[in-house]
Amino acid sequence: MKFEAIKESLSAEQQIRHAVLLTFCDPLPAQCSLLRHISSKDWKKLLHWLDTSGLALYFLDRMLELQRSEMLPPPVLARLQQNLHDNIARTQRMAAESNSIHREFQHSHLSYATLKGFSLWPLSAPKPWLRSQLDLDFLVAEDHIPEARRILEQRGYYLHAVSGKSWEFKTIHAPDGSVKDLYKPLPLRCVELHAETSDRSRPSVLARKHELDFNDVSIPVLSRSDLFIGQGLHLFKHVAGEFSRTAHLVEFYRHVLARRHDELFWKEVQAAAEENPRAPLALGVITILTTQLMGNFAPETLTSWTVHHVPARVRSWVRLYGCKSVLASFPGSKLYLLLQRELEREGMPSKRSLRQSLLPRSLPPAIAHTPPHETVPERIRRYFIQVRFVCFRLWFHLFEGICYLCESVRWRQRSRRLAL
Repeated sequence: MKFEAIKESLSAEQQIRHAVLLTFCDPLPAQCSLLRHISSKDWKKLLHWLDTSGLALYFLDRMLELQRSEMLPPPVLARLQQNLHDNIARTQRMAAESNSIHREFQHSHLSYATLKGFSLWPLSAPKPWLRSQLDLDFLVAEDHIPEARRILEQRGYYLHAVSGKSWEFKTIHAPDGSVKDLYKPLPLRCVELHAETSDRSRPSVLARKHELDFNDVSIPVLSRSDLFIGQGLHLFKHVAGEFSRTAHLVEFYRHVLARRHDELFWKEVQAAAEENPRAPLALGVITILTTQLMGNFAPETLTSWTVHHVPARVRSWVRLYGCKSVLASFPGSKLYLLLQRELEREGMPSKRSLRQSLLPRSLPPAIAHTPPHETVPERIRRYFIQVRFVCFRLWFHLFEGICYLCESVRWRQRSRRLAL
């Protein structure tokens, strides 16, 4: 596999991140040897990216699997092993909470299914305790959302935000802005409910759900074709947004490889994708991007109706900006707005206008709800964290907005040449 073409478009820092991503390939590409020659300062930067990208524990496990742990400096190896220890406890707590919610949903005879998360086991996430999972997601029949909300509120959750057909619930907690807490079993719990429309004229995904035995509990999950399409659409949503967690791309890569020779599966996926006009283009974009980053991996039974139908201008965006977006630092960039404009040409309207995306008129939501019996020092700390977050987001919008405006000029010039 040759990756020289994309190497020239990446910064030195992004080349190191790409080397990490390539460790998940088999056989190991020569570019991975770059990890043997980076400085302590570069390792510190890389660790932060591994945390925010969700790859930290996947990377540790892969190095141990390949018996290449000597490539990691002792402090880095020790830190990742501590993260693994913490995340095992965190995953156990999340699994226990998930099981309790499942039992209550099933006791109330709700029509629902698990989304993402634990439903990705075993093909995309063979070891769930390596996954950086922030919340629990459920697809619930629209008529059953009120009962699901009642159950969650009885369990100590409160409604934090509503966006379209998604309800986000959290438990009351003291905010903390530290990335280190990503792996620790903190009291904070998050659940998202996604409503399936009650419109009977549209096919029901819940009608095709299956049962999965996970952690000694039978949990409803999407059918294998719906699960794959949902995973691809979720990854596409983030690639076509400000920040994409690279771990999602690795999970998609693993899923495709696990099903690579299953022709019946790909026929099922193609049939299910006909129900969603966005699916073929979304899967095509993700497949092109993953191939560009990690080499050929997808079978013709997938690419023939996805990749081969991606418009030239969208392909051009993936070639020029896709790798930069996936390997970007948190909180990402606004280069996705160039893609958004091309998708609108293909009949895929965005939820927000270009002006709203460049500089939102409203402040970001509160990071944490006011806890009961909050002391004055706790309130001051909560306000400080919120103000810091608002300033962080404001700087992001200003800086990345300027970068977008500069890059949009170059993009228009390239697009004109492409049209000739």
